[in-house]
Amino acid sequence: MGLEISYPLMLLLTIPAFVLMLLFFRQAKSLDRKVAGILRSIVFLLIIFALAVPQIILPAKTETIVFLADRSKSVQSVEGNLLDWVDEAVSSKGLAKQFAVASFANGAQSEASMSTTKTIPERFNAEVDRGETDISAGLQFASSLLPGTEGGRIILLTDGNETVGKAEQAAQLLKNRGIELDYVVLERKVNGDTAITGLDVPPSLFVGEETPVTITLTSNVATTAAVRLSVNNKAVIQQTIEVKEGENAYTFTHKAEEPGLAVYKAELVNKQDAYIENNSLHAVSTVKGTPRVLVVEGTPNGPLPDILKGSELLVEKTVPEKLPTALGGYLQYQSIIFENVPGHRVTENQMNLIEKAVREFGTGFVMTGGEDSFGLGGYFKTPIEKLLPVDMDIKGKKEMPSLGLVIVIDRSGSMSGNKLSLAKEAAARSVELLREEDTLGFIAFDDRPWTIVETAPLSNKKKTVEKIRSISVGGGTNIYPALEKAYEELRDLKLQRKHIILLTDGQSAAAGDYASLIEEGKEKNITLSTVALGSDADRLLLDDLATMGSGRFYDVSDVSVIPSVLSRETVMTTRTYIEDNPFYPLIEPYPEWSARFAAGVPQMNAYIAATPKTRATVPILSQKEDPVLAEWQYGLGKTLAFTSDVTGKWSGDWARWEGWPAFLNQIVSASLPQYDSEPFSVSVAKEGGETLVTLKSASTEVFPVEASLLSETGTSVDANMKLVAPGEYELSFPSKPGMYYLSLKQTGKKGEVQMYRTGFSVPYSNEFLLEGTNRNFLKELASIGGGKELTSAKDAFRPLKNLPKEKQPISEYLLLAAFLVLVLEIFIRRFGVGVFSKLIPKRKNSDDKAVTVDGAAIERLSVVRKKVSRERPSKTILPGKEKVKRQSGNQTQDEVSVQVNPKGQTKPVNAAKQLTPEQKQERMNRLLEAKKRTK
Repeated sequence: MGLEISYPLMLLLTIPAFVLMLLFFRQAKSLDRKVAGILRSIVFLLIIFALAVPQIILPAKTETIVFLADRSKSVQSVEGNLLDWVDEAVSSKGLAKQFAVASFANGAQSEASMSTTKTIPERFNAEVDRGETDISAGLQFASSLLPGTEGGRIILLTDGNETVGKAEQAAQLLKNRGIELDYVVLERKVNGDTAITGLDVPPSLFVGEETPVTITLTSNVATTAAVRLSVNNKAVIQQTIEVKEGENAYTFTHKAEEPGLAVYKAELVNKQDAYIENNSLHAVSTVKGTPRVLVVEGTPNGPLPDILKGSELLVEKTVPEKLPTALGGYLQYQSIIFENVPGHRVTENQMNLIEKAVREFGTGFVMTGGEDSFGLGGYFKTPIEKLLPVDMDIKGKKEMPSLGLVIVIDRSGSMSGNKLSLAKEAAARSVELLREEDTLGFIAFDDRPWTIVETAPLSNKKKTVEKIRSISVGGGTNIYPALEKAYEELRDLKLQRKHIILLTDGQSAAAGDYASLIEEGKEKNITLSTVALGSDADRLLLDDLATMGSGRFYDVSDVSVIPSVLSRETVMTTRTYIEDNPFYPLIEPYPEWSARFAAGVPQMNAYIAATPKTRATVPILSQKEDPVLAEWQYGLGKTLAFTSDVTGKWSGDWARWEGWPAFLNQIVSASLPQYDSEPFSVSVAKEGGETLVTLKSASTEVFPVEASLLSETGTSVDANMKLVAPGEYELSFPSKPGMYYLSLKQTGKKGEVQMYRTGFSVPYSNEFLLEGTNRNFLKELASIGGGKELTSAKDAFRPLKNLPKEKQPISEYLLLAAFLVLVLEIFIRRFGVGVFSKLIPKRKNSDDKAVTVDGAAIERLSVVRKKVSRERPSKTILPGKEKVKRQSGNQTQDEVSVQVNPKGQTKPVNAAKQLTPEQKQERMNRLLEAKKRTK
């Protein structure tokens, strides 16, 4: 039996308790106080010891075994045999022994709780991630199922191929607890599988360079396979090859044609084998050459791509709907240009990816003006506005016409979830775009209209937004009553512009006279725009309503663009964002720009008003001091805003100016990133459950390095970065297969900044490698854990080497004892120690003997007592008398009366005659004998 204290620091409380008790004992004078102090000290000690949570370690009443079964992908084919083996082992156990069953893969779960019965589950029921084998997690979980503090046995059923975790450390912890570790070997069976185990490409290339690309295949059978190699999702090589059993290497030649990050992907096409997870692999190379620019056109076949191709830029063009949906699609380009692109045609996810490409990887960004750009494009409070050097909101709102806006939003059951949430967010953004003197109404509808915000001047934006965000889903869909109510609320208002925005995802349950309603509204200067959300919306009706209402129709398939749609509509209603009076722009004294206008400045027709951000540089201004050209640094990227257009409609004489192509090329060139040529070499390795990225620089000097790591979806990855040696850094993060993009920023001694970006691939889990059973690893674990390999199920319940032990907390008993002692201490303080002497019976003297007393003596004694009684005075002290006390040592005896004579002398009154001890004893004996006779 042993003792374990869970919180030993609590015992330090005995020090102040000892000091307090010492001070108490110094002041205690009487026996009662000293005894009470001792008892109080015992109470304190018991409470302090209870707070330390002591536990008595006792032998366990029964032996316990945990069966731990591997359910990872590598042994899935033999999973059916695991429970058969466990069933055979349990059938041979004694009645007093108990067992539990657990399973593991990438994590661990319980399959059967601790029991003494001989029944096991018919099948594994726990959900596990089969993609990894974490033996360490399994052992830790199994040890937690053992009820005692020491002893017990874990039987591990696995092929021994650990892919994450460190099982050796877990086995050592088991050893420290006296837990035995046995293992049962599972023979891995993989039927016909071919895996891509290697893809080698140079880390950097030049445009036009031909490079060897090596693909390595490993197969456990001889077969044929179709291999495809693609670069940035474009197939460049596809061949059918003969594959031998074992390792095969194939080398192909590829010519790098486009600059930027080249993502190579090797894959087995239409290969049906044991594991499809190991049929593809990625690699990344940086291709150097002419900068590559992506022009996104709001209107196809615009002039900008042709103008830029006249320079040393590699220009590609696309439309918003074809923008990439993964981060790597944007990192192929050095700059991205939005040429009059409306925000509702770009999803929220695409905007986020562009923002991260600019901020984290230095990709440039340019936006040009037009009727669908900047504020008119609906970019208010979007990631695109965040990266631009201008805000979509404008100063001088006091010059805007009076506005009345009513938003009508569907709240039927089909709008539940993300649809209604984004609709409410969109409405909230619209509120922020309005002035406080503008009029706003908000109507939600299902089978009837609900007024959420009364149509009135916007006096309290915060309260209005709160009301809008409080909307919940309702029942059916009936559009006409809600639209009719919106027209009624705007009809009689004296406003310059009145507009309704209708958003729905369904079809109205009832019809209505929309034509008459809208026509009457147009007479009152009311316009109507509609938004069809999703495939179930009545597009034909909504399109007709917008056409009749002199508004715009939006067919939205991605709900994330709803905020852009409503922001655009709110801005379009005012139309004052467009400054369309011809003017001559003002050129600020920035040499890189002002030198281009030495011969004069052409006239410009129009631009979109915007507000420059605080840190932005504005080289070109309008006569109203609005920015025509603005630029700034956003993270690692450079972004520019040109608020006029490139078609000539707004730019006027600028589009006919001979310096126009060079000016546009300068805008794009200013956005291009300045990367250092290969400051780091990058290598990737996997260790346990971690991916380790080693960065080595040619320089041995130590400079601050900032790293940003993003996944293919643009999600930031938490990674730990440390300096390993001068010029060498290590980045680590949890392993998860896929493409990753790394951006590095290094600051030199003089503050100069170097940027580097690259990508790398984390391959599929080692679970899908064609490896056999790792017996040596299992033997090592068993040797640490003091166990062995089990070849017979009957050995599972053999006697344990270390008898199991369990802990028994005793804090409750200590607190009970403290309570009882406290009660005793209170009793002592109340009644004193002497009360216990009355409870103890008096002992008889062993020398007492019967004595004979004659009757005459008793009679004489009785006469004397009566005489004394008659002569005894009353308690009242007569004049001339006083009470005195006779002292015998320290003991007070009976009070007697004394007579004070005139001379001051006293003599006792009724004082008893003094007797010797022998006489007193003889007298007592006579009295006792007389008493016995009277009975």
